[in-house]
Amino acid sequence: MLSNPQTKNQTETVLQTENLKVYYGNFLALRDISIDIPKNRVTAFIGPSGCGKSTLLRCYNRLNDLIKSFRAEGKVTYHGQDLYASEIDPVEVRRRIGMVFQRPNPFPKSIYDNITFGARINGYRGDLDELVERSLRQAALWDEVKDKLRASGLSLSGGQQQRLCIARAIAVQPDVILMDEPCSALDPISTLRVEELLHQLKEQYTIVIVTHNMQQASRVSDMTAFFNVEPTEKGGRIGYLVEYDRTEVIFQSPQQQATQEYVSGRFG
Repeated sequence: MLSNPQTKNQTETVLQTENLKVYYGNFLALRDISIDIPKNRVTAFIGPSGCGKSTLLRCYNRLNDLIKSFRAEGKVTYHGQDLYASEIDPVEVRRRIGMVFQRPNPFPKSIYDNITFGARINGYRGDLDELVERSLRQAALWDEVKDKLRASGLSLSGGQQQRLCIARAIAVQPDVILMDEPCSALDPISTLRVEELLHQLKEQYTIVIVTHNMQQASRVSDMTAFFNVEPTEKGGRIGYLVEYDRTEVIFQSPQQQATQEYVSGRFG
């Protein structure tokens, strides 16, 4: 079982990888990833397609376990606890470390039941009405749906559906929220709403976001990690971490030429 994290200062490391390698069968997808994710910050993963950003994201809540060929070497820790230790329950990991996916995926249930679904499964004994309102308010959706909580979540617009999915993730009271390109399927106005929401949510949650949008990364994140790919002799590609620093450093004065070329749009 995961122990409850102790409250420390705001620069505490929540997630950490040490020399992480990820394989799918015999294929090495990610190599030698060492990165610390700080508490109550938004950390952005950027880089070209195929560099392993989403693979790393899914390592943090063990979603890759659902892929039979997946294998990890190295260490992934959450508040210092080895997430891949034999005694750790992946279901508990996913409760503590929630995920919001690229395309909004509300359950085919009412807005109310979307929010309460995970709480009910986890034996929540509090006031469900209060939980629904609090979660929707945190996701900046309450005022738009408070009069139609029994309507289907699928009846909402795309941007509203994505905020509903964020509210659903919040409702199980996670510590970390992972977001895999959460705005890629949204229009500019909905994207702006989600970006504004991220600034509010980081006061209570640690957030890691994968994005291909350089402007978005520069707007919403405190830390940015740039990943790239290198070709193999057999025609494959291996993802690796090029540079990781405060977002203003990555975008204004990166240490690596490849980072400079990527964030300026000269490649990728």
